[in-house]
This record gives sequence, structure tokens and C-alpha cells, in this order.
Amino acid sequence: MTITHHPDDSTLMSYAAGSLPTPLAVVVAGHISLCSICAREVRLMESIGVSLMASLVPVDIDRAAPQMALRAMEAEISGKSADVIDLDSDVPLPLRGLLGARLDDVRWRRLGMGIWNVALPVVGKAEGDLRLLRVGPGCAVPDHGHHGSELTLILRGSYHDAFGDFYPGDVADLGDDAEHRPIAHSTDGCICIIASDRKARFKGLFGRLVQPLTGY
Repeated sequence: MTITHHPDDSTLMSYAAGSLPTPLAVVVAGHISLCSICAREVRLMESIGVSLMASLVPVDIDRAAPQMALRAMEAEISGKSADVIDLDSDVPLPLRGLLGARLDDVRWRRLGMGIWNVALPVVGKAEGDLRLLRVGPGCAVPDHGHHGSELTLILRGSYHDAFGDFYPGDVADLGDDAEHRPIAHSTDGCICIIASDRKARFKGLFGRLVQPLTGY
């Protein structure tokens, strides 16, 4: 697997610090289980954070320290990929608790012609949206922008948009200034997991009509 699109350094730093919103952290966990480059970056960032924390004077806090949901397991952080651990699964190990072991077993909900999704639970009281999206061959997600951050991890197939071509393991890390219209591969279609900390901003009529039904 050749991965060419990675989360921004600021995203990885927030993940390593445990401050990334839970839906976004889930996507990053899935990516670094497949990407040895980002796994090494996260380990380095964590070691720097530990060194800095060791130099601070302890103080009492009046609430629980922030916890990171779905941190990558030791096998992923060490650079092992999910398919090395379990050849019968095509889902990255950190995501199997949400998606199951195989994408072919997912029970999809149809949104429109050529588009299906599954809304995924967000742990605790964390805000944001997390969902699995399947786009049929040659079909497109309606043109949209973002009110906040959006992370998309490709699990099967591919898509292309104004930001390039994205294949399995790739992550699209988009901010509130990005607008795009992802188009799935003409033969294989695309399955991806998408996380956002704010609702999307759809431009077309179809997207605006479907959004109240999906919450995306």
C-alpha cells in the first residue's frame, strides 16, 4: 500500500497531545495503523510531550484530565498494519469495534442514487460527526464546504477531487476554507470513513435536502 496523502502536522500534534476531537481522532488512529511514517511522527511527538510534562511542576486540577478516544493500539504504533495482524479483515484494527471486521458485511443506508452511509457513534459527549460512506462507481458526493475540520480516510477504492487522487490509506485533511466535490473511481467506487467537528456546508439542492436526514 502506497500512501501519499497524510494528516497535517498540526492534526498529528493534536492527536499525540490527546486534544483532537474524538471523531477526528478515530480517523487518525485508522490512518496511523496503516502508515508507518505518521506512526513514527506520533511516537516522536508523544516522546517530546512526555519530556515537556516531566519538566513541569505538578498542580491540582478540578476535573478529569482529557482522554483520547480510540488511541492507536501498540501494534499499530509499532508500525504493523492491520492486514499483517489479521489477513481475514480489510478494516484497520482501531476501527473494527465500530465497523466490524469486513466492509462487505456492513449494513448500509441508502442516501440517494449511488450513495450509502452508516452513522457511527461518537464516544461520550464529544461533538462532531463520524460516518462510513460508500459511493458507487463514477458517482459524486454533492459539492460542499466545511464549517470546521474534516478528515476522510479511504478504506477501499478511490476518489478524486480538486485536491488530488486519494487511494486506500490516504487521508484528506480539510479545513473550513476548503470546498470540493469528490468523485468515486469509475470501476471500484469508494468506501471511506469521514469525521468532522462541524456540519458540512452543501451548495446544491440534493445535499441540502439530505443533510437533515443524515446529520452530516
